[in-house]
Amino acid sequence: MAAAHETVRFELLDRRHRLASVRLQQEVGVAEPLDLQRAGRMWSLEVPRPNVDRIEYLFEVSDHNGHRSTILDPRNPLRVGGAFGDKSVLQFPEYAAPAWLGANGLAHVERDLEVDGMEDGLTATIWSPAGLEGPAPLLVVHDGPEYAALGGLTAYLAALIDAGRLPPLRAALLDPGDRNAWYCANDDYARAVCTDLLPALDEATVRIGVGASLGALAMLHLHRRCPGALSGLFLQSGSFFTNELDPQEAGFSGFPQISAFVDEVSSAQADCSPVPTVLTCGTVEENLANNRNMTRALLRLEYDAELTVVRDAHNYTAWRDALDPHLTRLIKDVADAA
Repeated sequence: MAAAHETVRFELLDRRHRLASVRLQQEVGVAEPLDLQRAGRMWSLEVPRPNVDRIEYLFEVSDHNGHRSTILDPRNPLRVGGAFGDKSVLQFPEYAAPAWLGANGLAHVERDLEVDGMEDGLTATIWSPAGLEGPAPLLVVHDGPEYAALGGLTAYLAALIDAGRLPPLRAALLDPGDRNAWYCANDDYARAVCTDLLPALDEATVRIGVGASLGALAMLHLHRRCPGALSGLFLQSGSFFTNELDPQEAGFSGFPQISAFVDEVSSAQADCSPVPTVLTCGTVEENLANNRNMTRALLRLEYDAELTVVRDAHNYTAWRDALDPHLTRLIKDVADAA
């Protein structure tokens, strides 16, 4: 794999000619054809550089017996974890990882919380700096354990609180449970969070909702169903599907509920609880158009809403890299206004 100024070349060595085909898997908008071509012992594909600063990818290979598998790039040591496993990564010279990565951060504690009120139970891990007592800002985080493990959320909090760039705060890392049911504009889920979970948490001076993808959609839905429960929203790559912009998602089981909720927001004449809202989305995401659409709707409803477009795709590294300065600014603004 190699990168030139305007093109990217992917290569896979096949010394013994064991492979019958190799195909590139990626989510950065590379157009067909995605099949690598053989030249001697090497399979290769050269494509125009996508509008991103890094590419996560895999190779789908098949042997001469028709057996298919998906593999990492064996010649590229750079890899990243994701919700569906590891991927190889190509980083362009313009890419810069967050400065807070690798910081020791401050000591912290975690405790598990389980709340009755839903058929499968509603669970969360409460993260806080060691020794923090009394009221403090609270982040309510959808997909919380994955956000921490794959998106570096708690490492970011530990580093920036330790550096004095964020106030001491807690984070409620909500377990996703059956996310395709809970996160698809589900009124029962929103009610359970507001009536069962939030009252069980430590007293908070302000609450900020955090979510990505379906989790972002569900956090906005929760805020609309429970006005006043949240004081701010941080929504990354939200799945704000509409019939016009997202026909490719129409087969998803939660699509009718999601599109109906998005239409509700888009057609609303007023909102009784507009809050500061920061949205982020990748340059090559299918969700970019619907995030722009939602930002316009929220601005019309008098939310202090801002969309930042990052040069990446729909993945936890992109969401991690946007935490600072965007979530940093939101937390400070909401906390200062309380």
